[in-house]
Amino acid sequence: MTFPEICQQLIDGIKNTHWLEFTAVIFGIVSVIFSRMENIWVYPTGLVNTVLYTYMCYAWWNLKGEASLNFYYTVMSVYGWWMWSRQKKGSSEKEIHITASNKKEWSMAIGFFLICWLILFFVLKNYTSSNVPIADSFASASAYTAMWLMAKKKLENWTWWIITNVASIPLYFYKHAVFTSFQYLIFLILAVMGYITWRNKIKNNLKKL
Repeated sequence: MTFPEICQQLIDGIKNTHWLEFTAVIFGIVSVIFSRMENIWVYPTGLVNTVLYTYMCYAWWNLKGEASLNFYYTVMSVYGWWMWSRQKKGSSEKEIHITASNKKEWSMAIGFFLICWLILFFVLKNYTSSNVPIADSFASASAYTAMWLMAKKKLENWTWWIITNVASIPLYFYKHAVFTSFQYLIFLILAVMGYITWRNKIKNNLKKL
């Protein structure tokens, strides 16, 4: 496919985008911006996005892995909302802060990703009609890992979001969800910016010690 053809497909896709998809994309972008700011509104805005995408992935695009992912997002958003709002006893200080993963935590995250990928691929391959089980399960597994780390305010959540976005851009484009594919391109840019912002916050906090 040539570049002009890709651009034309993008334009046609945006024209044919349902209002539900537009709504989900807007709330998704707002949610990522709040996440970069370390603002707890990342979760209520994200819930709108994930609930809508759970429905669209399952009912419209036959992306069962991505549907399960967005359902997981919904559950983890409630958990993350609770985690981010917790305060230390007798203090207004938040209980969890942005930190970088150590080697053990990195190993756990990679192990978690691989287990999720294998399980999702097996389920999609054998029990669904998905025609992209490898890509669908890969994108879902990396996002499972990212969401888990985000709830714990780990810097590396952005690394996994970058991986997720790179995998999701062609996946949704292939499924003709062009506007959603474009959303993941924006997410990719925001994820890189988010990583830089959180890394700088860690450096600034270390200087204060």
